[in-house]
Order: sequence, then structure tokens, then C-alpha cells
Amino acid sequence: MLEKGPSKKLIFANLRRRWISSLLVLVVLLAVVGNPAPAQMLPQKEVLILNEVGLSHTLTNLMYQEIVAGVQQVPGIRVEFSSENLDLASFAQKPSLTETRDWLAQKYSRRNLDAVIAVGPDTIKFVSDFADTLFPGVPIVICGSAEDQAGHPTLTSRFTGTWQLREPGKTVDSALLLFPNTRNVFVVGGSSVYDRVVMTATKEFFSSFQTKAHFSYLHDMEMANILEQLRNLPEDSIVFYTSFFQDSVGNRFVNATQALPMVAAAANAPVFGMSDTYLGHGIVGGDVMDFQEQGKITARIAAELLEGKKASDIPITNLPSVLMFDWNELKRWHLPDDRLPPGSRVVFRKPNVWERTRGLLPGVFLIVLGVLLIAAYLYYNRKHLKLAQDGQKRLSSMLINAEEQERHRIASELHDDFSQRLAVLALGLENLDEAMPDSFSDAHQQLHELVRSTSELGTDLHTLSHRLHSSTLESLGIVPAIGALCKEFSAQQEIRVHFTSTEIPRLLQSETALCVFRIVQEGLRNSKKHSGAVEAWVDLRTHGDRLEVTVRDEGCGLDMKNRHLHQGIGLRSMEARALSLGGEFSVLSRPGRGTKLQAWVPLRLNENLVSK
Repeated sequence: MLEKGPSKKLIFANLRRRWISSLLVLVVLLAVVGNPAPAQMLPQKEVLILNEVGLSHTLTNLMYQEIVAGVQQVPGIRVEFSSENLDLASFAQKPSLTETRDWLAQKYSRRNLDAVIAVGPDTIKFVSDFADTLFPGVPIVICGSAEDQAGHPTLTSRFTGTWQLREPGKTVDSALLLFPNTRNVFVVGGSSVYDRVVMTATKEFFSSFQTKAHFSYLHDMEMANILEQLRNLPEDSIVFYTSFFQDSVGNRFVNATQALPMVAAAANAPVFGMSDTYLGHGIVGGDVMDFQEQGKITARIAAELLEGKKASDIPITNLPSVLMFDWNELKRWHLPDDRLPPGSRVVFRKPNVWERTRGLLPGVFLIVLGVLLIAAYLYYNRKHLKLAQDGQKRLSSMLINAEEQERHRIASELHDDFSQRLAVLALGLENLDEAMPDSFSDAHQQLHELVRSTSELGTDLHTLSHRLHSSTLESLGIVPAIGALCKEFSAQQEIRVHFTSTEIPRLLQSETALCVFRIVQEGLRNSKKHSGAVEAWVDLRTHGDRLEVTVRDEGCGLDMKNRHLHQGIGLRSMEARALSLGGEFSVLSRPGRGTKLQAWVPLRLNENLVSK
């Protein structure tokens, strides 16, 4: 008897199961092949940053930002950062440090750390003291401290990083160079454990400086008492600020952004310090520890460790200090840049009036460019030269008049609107300062700075307004206006300008007076910019029916054989002004023999004023 074969229903069920199984396999294969992300997943690294104070402190925040930003730029890896503020300055007893060690060890026992970065002297000392039991096998990068501040710790082969070179003597030498009459140096510091360590080391540094000045130490005192003494320092004194995290009665301070500004505001003498994080908070400057650069180097070292390099292959190096000074404090104490030690860096420099008003250049440039294009057109159309020259003069006059009208409008707006609004703003700030309680010392200081900045801005606007449009020219005439211009130029540009005038009528036409005034103004600018001279001469006189103006210097001069190389906008604008009135303009110069600019314009009086 033959065996009965499978039914059609069973056959179709088997085919359906096989088809479904094949489809699932295909989907899985497509998922694996079409999504290579797991195979390309970047390896993750873990870095722990240990700080001795919180991120509210400038140094800690600066180092943290530089380290994180630098390490995150490493290609091919993902970095996860953890951060702990150990607040070690508050621990005076060994058991407290041991408890901190145990807490860290337990918290990170199951974390696969790839590097630990210790920021600050107390953190470095803490990690080195417990190196045998804390983070075993993990490389440790040290930063944010000088070696003496950390107590010259013994570091094993798994430590790498950088030390700062702390040399207070160089800062005092810089201060004595800027203030050569200094007889007293007052060293200010706090009462925390860290403050005392820094003060002790600083005293040792200054032991060899007693012959240069008398050193007094204001530390282990209540902050209020220190501030009172700083307000009454003897003449020819300077202040050296170390660190101030706590005073003698237990009041705690943020070192750079709270304690230092209080000291700088109270002191009647310039304050110097040794950290780049102090700049901008009251110190003039000094031979400072460059913690920003140290943060960048620390990031590079950490990146090398994460890429597989051993800590023992990266030796600990010393970073030299840097001469850095605060531009605002230099101005406050009337210190010119040329008195700074060689190689000094000046930070927070503010742009001058010219840099802030250079937005006017495009308009002036377009006007002059239009004049030059017209001149080129006239050159290539000689048969209409006379007619075109007359047209050029008219257009030049219109452009000059338009420029002067725009100058007058801007100057009036600056003087009548912005200056008045700034004055109201300054008055409001002063009223607010008077109405605020005396206990808000920080707010008072900020308001004082705002009032000062507002006043300086008002003065700059007034100066700019005067340069754009001289009210003296309209009210007093050409001779007083040019005299005032020469005095102002001498004071601001450090070039002595000698002005003489002979038999100049006061009642000149406004166009003539303005033309001569602008030629003198532009001529002095050219002397300052190109000649290198320290003196200039301006002479104004009459010759019959012509008015002659001369601007000369004894600077480096020009090569007139290649005059086209020196034919800039300034010379062309002066020539255009003279020609627009039917006058003449010339340049006489030789290399090494100075430059002489001369212009002659018709002597035209204001007939309306003459008749009166």
C-alpha cells in the first residue's frame, strides 16, 4: 500500500514559514549592513577634574573652560567630563582629608577613568599624599599652581603636567620701574590656610628686596581693618596683592572677583599682583602666571594621554611668567606704554576715537573715488577739456559742500543729542549712587566706573564733533580756529605745531575760511602719518588778493620723482578744495628734507559783514 503524501494545505503552510524566515533574515542583514553606526561608534573616555574651590573662582573657571575646550577637539574619541570641588582649604585635620579620599575612592571605584586632572596647589598635594590608594593606575595631570605653593610634593611616574614659575621679585621690579620713587611696599593677603602658605613663600622671596623699599605686611586681619589702612597709605607706596580667600574673623571671599576689587578700590596707591586672572579686577599688572596658557597646555597633555601616551613619557615642565598689564589701570595711573618693561603685553586696550569713527571712511572714499573717475574721463576727452574742467570744479565744490553739510549734521547731532543724553545718563547714575545705601560698596564702585566711562565717552563725542565741524571757525574766524586746531593737535598727537599769521582779515567768506581750515587739518594729519617729524609749522598770510597757507615739517620727506606713489586721498582732497575756489595747490619735498604743502586761494571777504 502506497504512503499517502502531504496535503496541499500543509505544503502551503511550510512554504509560508520559510518565506517569513527568509524575510526576517534579510531584514536583519540589511539592518547590520545598512546601519554601520555601531561599528563606527567612537570610543568614550572619562576624565575627572578635581578643583580645590568652585567654578565661581576665576582661576578654576578659566582652567576648566580651557581644559574642556581643548580636550574636546581631539579627533576620534568622545570625552565625558566629571568635576569635583573638594573645598580642601577648609580642611585642617588629617581625618577630614582621609574621609575625602575614601569618598572619592568609593564614588569612582566603578568608573573606568582614563585621566585625572588636579587643579590648584591643595588638590595637587592631596592627590600626591594619597597617590598609593587613590585612582590606582590612572595618570594624573597637575596644573594651576607653582611648585612651592603645593609644598614641593613627591610625584610618582604616573604624574605629569606643568608648574607655574612664581617670581614675585620680578613683579616688584616692574612696579619700581613704573614708579621709581616708591619707598613703601604693602603686601596684602588673607588668613585661610592657602593664603598663609602663599604669604609665607612671598615673604621669603621679598627678604632680599629690603634694600629697594620698606616692606609691610597686611594679613591675618579683618578685611575692614585692611581696607581702612589701605585708604591712608603714605605717599610713594605700592600694594602687592597675594590672595584673599578668608579674613581673620572667618569672612570668606571670592579671591579675584570679590576680595581683590575691594582692595583695589580702597587703596590710594597702585596695586600689583602675580596672576593673569587678577587682570581686569584692579591690578596694574606685573610678571604674572599665565593660567590661560597653562590651561591650553594641560588640555594638550590630557589629549596625549587619551590617545595612548604614558604619563612617564611626558615630563613635568615649568611655565615661565609673563609681563602683562591692564590698559585701563595704566591710564588710571597716567603710565605711558613706553615706560613698560620690554616684552610687556597690554590687555583690555580700548580703540581710540579714530578707530571708533572709521565708519566715515567709506563715504569719503566714495566721494573721492567719484572725483578721480571724473578726472580720468576728462583726461581721455581732451577736445572737451575746458568744459569738462569747469564741470569738475563745480562737482568738486558740490561734493565738498555735501561733505561739509554732512559733517555739520553729524557734529550737531553728536553735540546736541548724544552728548546731552550722555550727560543726563551720567547725572542719573550719580543720583542713583547718592541714593544707594553706603553698605552696597560693590554697587557704588560699579556706578563710579559707569559714571567715569560715561564721562569719557561724552568727552570723546565732543572731540569728534569738534573735528567734524569747528564751531570756533564760525564764531571767531579763521585765525583763532586754526590756532585752536594746532594746539589740540599738539596735545593729542605729540607733535609740536607752531602757528603764525600775518594780516589776516577776520571777515573772510565762509567757503574760503573752511577751505583753508580743512587744508591745514589734512596737512597736519599727513605730517603725523607719513613724516615721522616731532615738529610742524603752519603759516597763514596774504599776498595782494590771495590768501596763502603753508604746512611744513622736517620729517622723512617724499620722492617727488615718483609723486604718483604718494598721491593719496589727503593730498588730492586738499588740491580739490583749493581748485574748487579757483586757487592753486603745490607739494615741495625731498627725501630726508621734509615736506612743504602750499595753497593759494582768492582772498574774498564776506561783503554782508563788511557793510555792517
